[in-house]
Amino acid sequence: MHWYELHNVNTVDSPGLLVYTERMRDNILALKATVNDVKRLRPHVKTSKMTEAVQLLMEEGIHKFKCATIAEAEMLGIAGAADVLLAYQPVGPKLSRLLDVVQQYPDTRFSCLTDNSTTAIGIAACFAAAELVLPVFLDLNVGMNRTGIVPGEAALALYQELEHLPGIKPLGLHAYDGHLHDEDATVRKEKCDAAFAPVQALAQAITDSGSPAPLIIAGGTPTYTFHATRPGVECSPGTFIFWDWGYRQHIPEQAFEYAALVITRVISVIDNERLCLDLGHKSVAAENPQPRVHFLNVPDALPVSQSEEHLVVKVSDTSLYPIGTVFYGVPYHICPTVALYERANVIENNTCIAQWKVVARDRKIMI
Repeated sequence: MHWYELHNVNTVDSPGLLVYTERMRDNILALKATVNDVKRLRPHVKTSKMTEAVQLLMEEGIHKFKCATIAEAEMLGIAGAADVLLAYQPVGPKLSRLLDVVQQYPDTRFSCLTDNSTTAIGIAACFAAAELVLPVFLDLNVGMNRTGIVPGEAALALYQELEHLPGIKPLGLHAYDGHLHDEDATVRKEKCDAAFAPVQALAQAITDSGSPAPLIIAGGTPTYTFHATRPGVECSPGTFIFWDWGYRQHIPEQAFEYAALVITRVISVIDNERLCLDLGHKSVAAENPQPRVHFLNVPDALPVSQSEEHLVVKVSDTSLYPIGTVFYGVPYHICPTVALYERANVIENNTCIAQWKVVARDRKIMI
């Protein structure tokens, strides 16, 4: 029996999400082995969105986290995380919701990002009115061209402005280089070092101005191992806990194991080389071109077409796969795939033993 096959597969409906706890634990240990101090790890929970996954990380001494939504921040508060960075700039109702989360979970230190004076003033006013001080990180644009201020004189001036706003306290710099995903690790490292050089220069300028040395949080999965070599820099990989087909192909030097799969079944035999599976757009992340999933037990299956609830694949001989045949698939991109499921089937010793709620897939839990 292969590691992914289930003894009680007939009890698991499809399409479904499977998470393998032994492999999750192995991936967490592999992550810890890549840094010299577990305190420098700040995993992103956008991948799992599950309280139980956070608890597995905390059991291994990881207590600092990053998240992207208010619901993820609330999930981390519920889990009892010590330190949570909302790696997002709260605008509109998100700001009052963040204040509510901070007040609801006082044992967790929450922080957020900002990249401009207008938003920073709004955050400061909100928290000052509540007689609170929210730690903030200056979000830097190091090439992602999504959010952030380019490190330089304007960034230094903004950081110094943050230091004088009641209601917030700047703790450091946030630099996400998610645009770097070259397959060649040497090329990726060169680009990462070049993107990080202005961040180091800004940090030095902040220190030279008389302010405390800023904490730096940098990188995502493709670059975190490079940032792990920089003294004091915190690293924020996320996908490691489940891994996926995309990163296995494009980040080959990282040896994490698949720990989350989708399960699907043959629901119709079209002809002697085409099958229809119950794995549509609503069951596996569809933002990338095909193939969006790689089937471990049918690796030669090629996608022909996909719609909301169906996936048509081409195989060499459909007689090998009668109706009801189970396919076990590795998504190309696991993070948005997880967000498509309300619950994950928990697998231990080739058996589904429970379900975990993907609680932070919702935009709102309670707050």
